[in-house]
Amino acid sequence: MGKSYKWFLIAMLSFAFFFHQADRALFGLLTIPIQNELHLTDVQIGWINTALSWTLAAMTTVAGFCGDRFSRKWLITGSLIFWSLMTVCMGFVGNFQVLGIAISAYACVMFFRSIATGGGESFYAPSAYALIAVHHKETRSVALSIHQAALYIGLMTSGALVAWMLNGLKGSAWVAEHFGELGFWRPVFIIFGALGFFLGIAFIFCLRDAGKTGNPGESEISGKAVSSGNSKPPLLESVKAYFCNPSALLATSGFIAIVFVNNAYLFWAPKFVAQKFAAELGDAAVATAGNGTMLYHHICAFAAILVGGFVTDALVKNNPRFRLLFQSLSLFLGAPMLVWFAFAPGLVSTWVAVAAYGVFRGFFEVNTHASLFDVIAPKYRSTAVGLLNMIAFFFGGLSGLLIGKLSEANGVRGFEAGFAFMGGVYALAGVLMLISFFFTFRRDRVVE
Repeated sequence: MGKSYKWFLIAMLSFAFFFHQADRALFGLLTIPIQNELHLTDVQIGWINTALSWTLAAMTTVAGFCGDRFSRKWLITGSLIFWSLMTVCMGFVGNFQVLGIAISAYACVMFFRSIATGGGESFYAPSAYALIAVHHKETRSVALSIHQAALYIGLMTSGALVAWMLNGLKGSAWVAEHFGELGFWRPVFIIFGALGFFLGIAFIFCLRDAGKTGNPGESEISGKAVSSGNSKPPLLESVKAYFCNPSALLATSGFIAIVFVNNAYLFWAPKFVAQKFAAELGDAAVATAGNGTMLYHHICAFAAILVGGFVTDALVKNNPRFRLLFQSLSLFLGAPMLVWFAFAPGLVSTWVAVAAYGVFRGFFEVNTHASLFDVIAPKYRSTAVGLLNMIAFFFGGLSGLLIGKLSEANGVRGFEAGFAFMGGVYALAGVLMLISFFFTFRRDRVVE
């Protein structure tokens, strides 16, 4: 494979990750019209979020094991095509009768959004990150930061795209006739899913498997392609490489905090801002709140990702522990920004808070997988990413349900209490990351 392919790979995977994350944001952006049409409560919305995260938690472990044993090209491609088709199906959910059995709209949303879409998306990350690590060693943080930047582009543009689509669709007589006056959110899912599906078809012809010999477990060390041991390590060996590694578990604690807070933010921030500042936003409350919470937060996270990748690649060469210190500080500084967001008195203050929170989130996330790979041998990395995601999404899934219960019981005050609690989660994770920095990293570090 030519040297340029490793950057072509990043470009292709970045397009896939864009749809991965834009698709993930859709439900939060459209929560209010979905609730209005399907008559779902905040607690039910919270359970949909939790079920999505728990599906990701369960299936990403299977995906990680598969990524160390089977073709990563086909795992990534199949994942993209499947979740895109399930997103299309979200545009047709409702109350159905199947073989005389009544199936509620809530059950349909739970299946297509949480179980089917989540199951499909779970197979992307383990293989994608492991494939990037094979092709990028000296440029790993930069490559991962570019790939991660696609996440932020997807998220920060999703609000504007959804607002633009809703405005255009509301003027369509055909959409009103076929989907009803309240159903303008439905074609949004159909359009996003269709675009992802066609990208998946392109991956069949453009994506290639791992390194120079094509083995999934291959790693490039000192300019030579060498096998990192058995390319298909035993299952128990892969699990032990992760769970018997204190530094890997401490790195996981930081990612748990990131996922816990991110899930709550994606699902509830647009509705929180729309309700809190309804009088100030007027009739455009849903679109403006969704656009603002996605755009200002993620554009700053996007900038931080790009800067953070170059900074860490430069400084980690002389100080391998710098990555951990950088992540810990990002969590400590991000904590008060979440509290600020919770109690901001006006829209301008709210946008400043979400932007600052985005900066520190980006600084952490650019190093999420690089920190794990610093202490995990190459042949176990896909499995390790799967286990990392399993644990993070299991605990992270609780945040949406927590805020759903708080908001249903206390309205806007419940949202405020929930997001303030998120700041405490960040601070606790920062302390745990410092334990690795001071006590375990030097012993567990893998030198390539």
